[in-house]
Formats: sequence, structure tokens, C-alpha cells
Amino acid sequence: QVQLVESGGGLVQTGGSLRLSCAGSGGDFESVIVAWFRQAPGKEREFVASVSYGGSTTEYGDSAKGRFTISRNNAKNTVDLQLNGLKSEDTGIYYCAADEVVDDLPDPHEYEYWGQGTQVTVSS
Repeated sequence: QVQLVESGGGLVQTGGSLRLSCAGSGGDFESVIVAWFRQAPGKEREFVASVSYGGSTTEYGDSAKGRFTISRNNAKNTVDLQLNGLKSEDTGIYYCAADEVVDDLPDPHEYEYWGQGTQVTVSS
């Protein structure tokens, strides 16, 4: 079983950048697909990005394409999410999720392991 801990959230102005990190422990990190989701108040959890077991394949949600970059370092058991060109609508809690098998990457119900989340607030 994998435990996930997110870090790196904070308050940033519109157009700014943040780098989020997800640290895994307690299991075989290389055996899980890892994704980032976000949730704004009153809204459903939204898929942001995912990365394959070895890090060679990435997928992005529409809101993330061209601005966010997901990367993976299995030697350190971490998955990072670089957020650039932040907008007010990017505000929310960002969650790291993982599972050994994922058939539908954007579906949060496919993921068994979740972190506690890290808050990202973008001010105008």
C-alpha cells in the first residue's frame, strides 16, 4: 500500500508559478500510476495530469495543457507538478492519487491511494 504526501502549495499572484510535489512511501512506487487532481469549492474533483509507471507517458486535462508539467523521479519516489501561468480559476486543493491499474485516467474513482491535498490560491 502506498502513502502519498503533497507539498508545495501556497498563495501566488496571477501569472505566477508553483511547483507541487507528491512523495510516496510504504510500497512499490514504481508499480503505480500517479495523477494529480484538483477540487475547487463547490465543484467536482477535476483531473489535472497523470504519469505512467516509468514516467515516459503523460496525460493532461484540458485546463492543464500548455501550462502545467508533470514529472516523475522513481529514485526519489516523487512526482512533481509544475504550474506556470497560473490563473484565478486554478485555485483549489490539489491532490495526488495513485493506483496499480487505471483504465480511465481522468476518473478519480479509479485511484485507491490519495494524499491529504495541498492548497493553491491564485490572487488577481
